[in-house]
Amino acid sequence: MPADSTLTPPGAGVPDLPPPAAAAPAAPITSALPSTAPAVEGPDPRRWLALAVIAVAQLMVVLDASIVNIALPDAGLDLDITAANIQWVVTAYTLAFGGLLLLGGRIADFIGRKRAFLIGLAGFAGASALGGLAPNQELLFAARALQGGFAALLAPAALSLLAVTFTDPKERARAFGVFGAISGGGAAIGLILGGVLTEYASWRWTLGVNVPIALVTAVFAIGLVKESRAEGDRRYDVPGVLLSTAGLVSLVYGFSKAAEEGVGWTDPVTLTLLAAAAVLLVAFVLYERRASHPLLPLRVVLDRNRGGSYLVFLLVGAGIFAIFLFLTFYFQQTLGYSPLESGFAFLPFSGGIILGAGIVSQVLPRVGPRPLIIGGLLLAAVGMLWLTGIGETSSYVTEVLPAELAISLGMAAVFVPASSTALVGVESHDAGIASAVLNTSQQVGGSLGLALLNTFYASAVTGYLADNPGAAPGAAFVHGYHVAFIWAAVFLAVALVISIVLIRAKKDDLPAEAALAV
Repeated sequence: MPADSTLTPPGAGVPDLPPPAAAAPAAPITSALPSTAPAVEGPDPRRWLALAVIAVAQLMVVLDASIVNIALPDAGLDLDITAANIQWVVTAYTLAFGGLLLLGGRIADFIGRKRAFLIGLAGFAGASALGGLAPNQELLFAARALQGGFAALLAPAALSLLAVTFTDPKERARAFGVFGAISGGGAAIGLILGGVLTEYASWRWTLGVNVPIALVTAVFAIGLVKESRAEGDRRYDVPGVLLSTAGLVSLVYGFSKAAEEGVGWTDPVTLTLLAAAAVLLVAFVLYERRASHPLLPLRVVLDRNRGGSYLVFLLVGAGIFAIFLFLTFYFQQTLGYSPLESGFAFLPFSGGIILGAGIVSQVLPRVGPRPLIIGGLLLAAVGMLWLTGIGETSSYVTEVLPAELAISLGMAAVFVPASSTALVGVESHDAGIASAVLNTSQQVGGSLGLALLNTFYASAVTGYLADNPGAAPGAAFVHGYHVAFIWAAVFLAVALVISIVLIRAKKDDLPAEAALAV
């Protein structure tokens, strides 16, 4: 784990002005529907109460993704976390969540979805309490990783429970509509609640608030949620989990080490970590080709439409994190916003995605996915480049708000159709895993982008101060923001090229149901 040190930018040597660190947007939740549902004699008379319980659990997961964003500056100062290391508050969660999501879905199917749901709630509550009480950065990072691991069990269990509880197509559509609305609205609630708790209580309560929510939800779930499980072979791909998780951790940690002062890209530690990541990830692919029960069946990702959708989500996850990654610190450290004001400053972004998703859902059956994905990525890239014009005294209304709206509307135009193209041509028995891979792609992309953008930021700040000895630290930080936004736009541009080349699906090719993504 990263070593303790003070929260100052690499090479800056300026106290009391912490640089930006990592913050993650509320991530879409996609997961596997159960491949084998038990026979149902009739609808459960308490199914709508069960929906309320499951939706609250989903709200908790979404809240956790956004509520921590606003608290990162205070947490970093309180625990003396460096700019290079504070990203692990988010990266530990997203890596564990994304890396274990496929396994979590299989475990829920096999041990029972209700049992997995309750275990996920209890574990998430315990990990949240541990993080809220953490006296140092190491324990906080470990607690966040535990949260991600239990969320990887909780999220697919919740979605599977919805699928087996609501068997009527119309009722299922309504149930998933409620579930999606909770996910979208929860992100906005988390931003405001995070600001309120950080400003008027403590950053620790942004984690501690999960404890009562999870415990009360578990109590009601015991009586209202019915058990179900899949039948058949119950073997797990443990080697696949170990190879993929170790490879991703090595890759992200290698990027993080490169951002540390006195280390860099050519340091033997960095090169060793990156080489180990390459070996482990190649070994994972080779193993999955021959595994009898692969964690990730390669047939799912090798189709051009599905593969293109996963790559787009991977790169979008890497690029879109820049919004929350640096704007949180820009608002609080450069513009002097309070945590609560920062939360309100992000609301247009959440609102733009919710509004845009509703519009895109109506347009998608008429024009097909390809024009929407291409147009959305182009609009988001333009919005990201717009942010390179921000300065130390910029106006939020004229220089930040237009960019937020452009990026959020662009992302809505990507999320909705890409959730459909991720299932184009997939066999029914692979539909669940295809849906789960979509969310895994974004979580993993966010983790990698988080580490990489933070490294680019740190290098930019160090270089600026070295080239301009008399420059103010604030100017160096803003220059670092600009570099990060440019690279985020590059990620989106690469996703644009991939969508043009690989995604060829037309409106008539879309499946009746999209992957479960918000």
